[in-house]
Amino acid sequence: MEAETSRLVAEGLELRYDDRVVLAGLDLSVPDGRFSVIVGPNACGKSTLLRGLSRILRPHGGRVLLDGRAVHTMPAKQVARILGMLPQSATAPETITVLDLVGRGRFPHQSLLRQWSDADQLAVEQAMEAAGVTELADRPVDELSGGQRQRAWLAMVLAQQTELVLLDEPTTFLDISHQLDVLDLCAELVHDGYTVVAVLHDLNHACRYADHLIAMVDGRVVASGPPTTVVTPELVAEVFGLACTIIPDPVTGTPMVVPADRSRRSRGG
Repeated sequence: MEAETSRLVAEGLELRYDDRVVLAGLDLSVPDGRFSVIVGPNACGKSTLLRGLSRILRPHGGRVLLDGRAVHTMPAKQVARILGMLPQSATAPETITVLDLVGRGRFPHQSLLRQWSDADQLAVEQAMEAAGVTELADRPVDELSGGQRQRAWLAMVLAQQTELVLLDEPTTFLDISHQLDVLDLCAELVHDGYTVVAVLHDLNHACRYADHLIAMVDGRVVASGPPTTVVTPELVAEVFGLACTIIPDPVTGTPMVVPADRSRRSRGG
């Protein structure tokens, strides 16, 4: 069996907002060519970790390595040609259309000597089709529903055509069908050789789709690996404070979390 490789690695990572330490001494290797999902309770540092991995947030200690180089010493455009990031609650300029927003995903590939090309146009069209927003091309982004807006931003990230894709809660605002569409798309990207890292709140979706699960509590990684080995009643209790039973998903056989009965109603007699 070949050793697992990681182009994106955190070593002793410390991340802060002003004087508030969110992560300290965190080590993490993102396995190449896998769909890694980060799970954990609210405010445990999931989104902060993605911001650090993507160069948005500068470390106060430790480092993030991309292809063996400290990511914060690399030019922003160079990083953006390798790694794409969809943050939470992204905002677009007023009146910008979906087509123009998605086109901005090609910015890292532009230069004074290389302007818009047929390859850029094709990348935008393919990204919009994959995200299901082709019919929205001429619509202003600020007039879209939350779910439509989320898919437009996802299309912009796909248009970057980066080999590593980081997604912070990509299923936010989406109905169940579109949530699964996005997760199916992530799985397809991985099948095509991409590395995808996403923050998800739905643990059962994470178990069904992830190749690699990263569980966080209080700014620490407490477990990582395949969902079949990571997700146990003990782990769910430690991470979420939730008593549960783990059963096989009847469709995929992956772990399914069934919460214990939390009713306070008395029973029997």
